[in-house]
Amino acid sequence: MKLLSVNISLPKVVSIDDKLVATGIFKEPVAGRVRLHSLSLAGDGQADLENHGGIHKAVYAYPHEHYDYWSRELGRQDFTFGQFGENLTVTGLIEDQVHIGDMFRIGEALLEVTQPRVPCFKLASKMQMTSFPKLFAASGRTGFYLRVLAEGEIGAGDPIERVKTDARGLTVRALMDLMYFDRDNFALMETAVAIPALTPGWRDKLKQRLAAKHGDEKGGA
Repeated sequence: MKLLSVNISLPKVVSIDDKLVATGIFKEPVAGRVRLHSLSLAGDGQADLENHGGIHKAVYAYPHEHYDYWSRELGRQDFTFGQFGENLTVTGLIEDQVHIGDMFRIGEALLEVTQPRVPCFKLASKMQMTSFPKLFAASGRTGFYLRVLAEGEIGAGDPIERVKTDARGLTVRALMDLMYFDRDNFALMETAVAIPALTPGWRDKLKQRLAAKHGDEKGGA
């Protein structure tokens, strides 16, 4: 497992569907070592703090293995590091092998996996393909967000060490399926909401589904 590239960008205003929108999705590789803080990388920023950023989504990692998949799928050869808006382009961290709550050491920093990435219209604009977010989500190749447990410098070429595997074994891909495609798997929802590392927003949504189910069961008793 390895960190191939660190990618950053401050928010900038672009035109999307004839509207001016602030976005930090246009990440560019940065040379040398970069300080990873509790909320972001030095020199990086997010424009939409409701859906990106914050303590639980400080940085976004994407497996470089998926670059070849999307190149074949879309017939494109123009991808560069940061193509999917990720801060960390990595190898060896595939979504069906990484679990919510897993901890990884990169350089001086310690990070914890918190949730899959949900694509939006800004990714569609960057990829110049309005249908791309649906393809991205359905593929399971979403990458994932991380919380910073210990700050420190990181840089391209750093090895990635998994220092903890969450005992519940809920993978990033399984959680994405649970939220959007496997919506009636209530047993797995119970597992998910019990994981401390899960982002509060996703925990609340899953708890609402569980509460609705329990309400329906009581109503039918």
